[in-house]
Order: sequence, then C-alpha cells, then structure tokens
Amino acid sequence: MITNFRAVQAIYVFEMSRTGRTLLQSIVSPVLSTSLYFVVFGAAIGSRISEIDGVPYGAFIVPGLIMLLLLTQSVANASFGIYFPRFTGTIYEILSAPVSYGEIVLGYVGAAATKSIILGLIVLATAGLFVPLQIAHPVWMLVFLVLTAVTFSLLGFIIGIWADGFEKLQLVPLLVITPLTFLGGTFYSISVLPPAWQTVALFNPVVYLISGFRWAFFETADVHVGVSLAMTLVFLGACLATIAWIFRTGYRLKA
Repeated sequence: MITNFRAVQAIYVFEMSRTGRTLLQSIVSPVLSTSLYFVVFGAAIGSRISEIDGVPYGAFIVPGLIMLLLLTQSVANASFGIYFPRFTGTIYEILSAPVSYGEIVLGYVGAAATKSIILGLIVLATAGLFVPLQIAHPVWMLVFLVLTAVTFSLLGFIIGIWADGFEKLQLVPLLVITPLTFLGGTFYSISVLPPAWQTVALFNPVVYLISGFRWAFFETADVHVGVSLAMTLVFLGACLATIAWIFRTGYRLKA
C-alpha cells in the first residue's frame, strides 16, 4: 500500500533531475536518432512504397518509430535507475528506510515511464513537421502510450536488479528488445509477409503493442485492438508478479 508519498516524491524527483543534468543524452540524442530513422526510411522506402493499408508510408511508420523509442528508452531508463544505486551501494539505505517496496517501484518506474512518455510525445510532434498526421482515437493512443511505457519500465526495473554488470545491463535491450521491435512491424505491416511468417510474427509480443498503437492513429491493425490491449495487460501483470517475487525473496538485493 502506498502511504509514504514524500518518499515516492523524493525518488521520483531525484530520477527526473538526472534527466535535466544529462539533457543532451537523455532527450536530444534519442529524439535525433529516431528522427533520422524517420527521414532515412521515409525517404528511401517511402519513394518505393506509396501506401500501406491506405495510409501514406511516411505516416504509417510514425507509430512504430514512437514505439521503438518508447520500448528502448523505458527499459534503459528504469534499468539504469535501479542498477546504479545497487552498484554504488546506496540501495541498502533505501531498503532500510521506512519506505515500502511498492513506493520504491512507484518512484523509479514512475520517473522512467514519465521520461519515455515525454520523449514519445516529442517525437510525435516532430513527426508532424514531416508528414500530415491524424489520430483517430487520441484517448486510446494515450492509453497504449502510458501502458507500454509503464510495462517496459517495469521490465527495465527487473533487468536492473538482475544485471550484475554494465554488460548485462545492455544485453537484453540490444539482443532482445531492439530486434523484436524491428521485427514487430515497425516499418511494415505483417500482412505483407508470407502466411507462414505471419504466423511466426504473432509469437512476437511487440507486434501486439505496435498494432494497437497504430490502430489508435489510423484504425488499421495487424491484430484486433482488444487482443493488443489484453496482451499488454498480461505482460504488465507478469512484470508486477516478477517484481513482487524479487522483493519477497530479496533476489539480488540481500547479501
């Protein structure tokens, strides 16, 4: 139960202030790299593919690029946020303070999710400078944006506790998250794949995230929006259950 809101605020403000101190790395760099993806893929492939499902290709890839940024930054921010106190030993001060596990998670994950949402909205505004965008369901767009940011911030929190070195901290984002995102329909619809590969693609959980988010923009999706929402909630529940187990057993937290 969350009762110590001052503790949550202290953790949240401290993590958010780190973004202000590293503005170039935290905000400018990811936005610039995502914009370059948009320019390169939109210009190179967009000249050969005019539309997908009735949507201009330049606009079609915007939800996928936002989701790519959201997933990678949520994991990176949350994993580093909890790993650094473990690395320096200050995590034991937090664990010994009158702060519940839920309050610790809320502070770290809330800050990581907030950073990712801000980045996503900045990229969305930037994309509007290049292509005309329409958002058919703005409320659902925000729902998927927030749910995805929170879910993958929870995943990043788990990775930050699991990792025992900076190399492992980068292992899952580089070898798992990024490839799954590129293969999850960021730059294409899985309907253009051969039937056998469409079936394989449905085992990629990122497909459901991108599909639901894209539906909120253009009302076109690779899978039903209800399935996308359900898969997101299932993944969210799995991350919460894993974090509850970590704090209950003291995994990688207790010497």
